Amino acid sequence: MRVAIIGAGPSGLVTLKYLLAAEKTLGTKAIEARLFESETGVGGTFLARTYEDAELVSSRQLTCFSDFRCRHDEPDFISAKRYVEYLNEYCTHFKLWPHITFSSIVKNIEGREEGGHAVTYLYGGRQQTWECDAVAVCSGLHVNPSIPEVRGIEKVPVVLHSSRLKRREQFGVGKTVLILGSGETGADVSLLAVTSPTKRVVLCHRNGFHLAPKRNPNPRLIFARRRNPLDRPQVPIDVSRASLFDTIYVHPWLRNSNLLWTYYDYYVRWILWTSWGTTHGTDQWVGGKPKGWSTSEIQTPNTLESTQGRQIDLAPWPERIYENGAVEFRNNGRPEYARIRKEVIKPDIVVFCTGYTHEFPFLGKDRCNPQYYRDKLVRDIWPRDDPSIGFIGFVRPNLGAIPPLTEFQAQLWVLNLLSPDRVAGAPLLPEDEAHYRLISKTDSRIRYGVDHESYAYQLALDMGSAPSFGDIMRLGFSGVNDVNGKSGCWYKLPLTWALGANFNTKFRLVGPWKWGGALEVMITEFWDTVARRQMFFGHFTVSIAPMMIFGPVSLLVYLYASLCRFLQEI
Repeated sequence: MRVAIIGAGPSGLVTLKYLLAAEKTLGTKAIEARLFESETGVGGTFLARTYEDAELVSSRQLTCFSDFRCRHDEPDFISAKRYVEYLNEYCTHFKLWPHITFSSIVKNIEGREEGGHAVTYLYGGRQQTWECDAVAVCSGLHVNPSIPEVRGIEKVPVVLHSSRLKRREQFGVGKTVLILGSGETGADVSLLAVTSPTKRVVLCHRNGFHLAPKRNPNPRLIFARRRNPLDRPQVPIDVSRASLFDTIYVHPWLRNSNLLWTYYDYYVRWILWTSWGTTHGTDQWVGGKPKGWSTSEIQTPNTLESTQGRQIDLAPWPERIYENGAVEFRNNGRPEYARIRKEVIKPDIVVFCTGYTHEFPFLGKDRCNPQYYRDKLVRDIWPRDDPSIGFIGFVRPNLGAIPPLTEFQAQLWVLNLLSPDRVAGAPLLPEDEAHYRLISKTDSRIRYGVDHESYAYQLALDMGSAPSFGDIMRLGFSGVNDVNGKSGCWYKLPLTWALGANFNTKFRLVGPWKWGGALEVMITEFWDTVARRQMFFGHFTVSIAPMMIFGPVSLLVYLYASLCRFLQEI
């Protein structure tokens, strides 16, 4: 079988790796795989569209692929530059380089009458065609910057999209910078601008936003709010969630209800109130600060230290820009409008941090728009009428990371493509998809959001890669030693499995993609990650309390469902 892969970002590389591993792991025939990449190196977005000091918002513990881990002495959050290095090391380790064709632009993918696809691409100034049986679309190359209309924007001397921002020096000296967009990129670019020799930095948002810390803070009760300077950093927030009875072993009736979401909503509000005296967020003042308080009075010390006392001003979305270059902001009825409407702000630079719109022009006129595939993809991966085309990497998690989800997607797609009889959850029913989808507004730019933990576990169930309690106890008691050669660490695997997030390596212990090194990673790297949590705010509130609540609830639901089935059968 021949398979074409479009794009050498994390999605394309991990798909290529699993295609090449299928012969040995799944016992299939050898696969001839070829990856087409328009750039001269691997990395995708992390290579082509990052900026100075860019750092991953997801932790290395979650982001790294299951069987090729980052070094243990690296920080929790690595730079984008280091991540590109990691991807290069990944290619070398799994011998992917011979299968990658750089500087090749895919122009068209057309179905053949006899089956399969013809991939037309431009390479070395010549147009060539490669015929194959299946195609994995993993490309972020065919994306367009999303730039909303702002009347009078031409009055600003410099206007650019964040994709064109690479270095601090592009802000100039003594300039007023207006940043449009309050997502992850907007926050990063704002910090980059405020730590440059700029005059003023203003961040504009449309309908409000919430910025979460990258790691769990070390909370104190509101009557003991002083921090201990010796407190060690808490675990990254994306690996702070336990999985047992949260996503693992949850009856579908409970899984599909709002009970879990409601519990965590109240839990988060409670933890914020006990730690900061407000339910709106950590050190929150965006949503409306008390009368008489100035911004500087309630800025966090860490923020002031990192920006050397400078602050980022907040503003509503610009309504228009006048002939003299001054901005008129929308009246959103919030405190930031009441404050900033009295000022005259004339930006020298406007940076659109408004994301991208995806298109697949090589798929033809009818199928170039991702909206065409809405509600038509199995597990958001392949069309129900054509499993030979896979879309890998086009979901966006809430608190999580895209690369590990692309690994799950690649595993399931390759398994279904080459050995469909081994898909444990077949047929993959649409009713098992709603529980992991995030609700979005009809006018939202991003409508493909998923809950990271729920989506990961669903794909693991589909592949038969989700270990049972018996599997975990058997592996835990198998006499495995720790890294120092000492026996008796049997308890580490069950505890890490129950208390840890849905790391991708957790689902390499059993199943079709079983990997011999998974157990060691679980009892070393992931054990250390779980053990770093604080006892009360880390283990009890996030792990033990939910288990004590939802464990019995799930058991009762299972018993009730079993009784209902029994009564129906008699």
